Amino acid sequence: MNNMITIPKAEYDRLIEAREDLDDIVAARRALDLDEESFPADMAHRMVQGESPLAVFRAYRNLSQSELSRTSGVNRVQIIEIEKGRKAGSIETLKKLAGALGVTIDDLV
Repeated sequence: MNNMITIPKAEYDRLIEAREDLDDIVAARRALDLDEESFPADMAHRMVQGESPLAVFRAYRNLSQSELSRTSGVNRVQIIEIEKGRKAGSIETLKKLAGALGVTIDDLV
């Protein structure tokens, strides 16, 4: 036996939109429950525009390159080279920088 119902297209579209809204609400609640730090949208915009994630997170934390060097144990020249895009930095270096900034390595690459 085939169980089908027919509804107007407008009603179907309304139901789909309501489902998408519900999915958005559930995703937002999950994000709030994760206890993760969120960042301003302008940070993402700066990175999308090509600015170094390291420079963006460093500025967000109000750290100079020298202060980040001291807290991370990474040479200031290395920080400059990574921020300018001339060097990528080793995994160990990125790990130290991420730790000092309170972010993950993935946030910096």
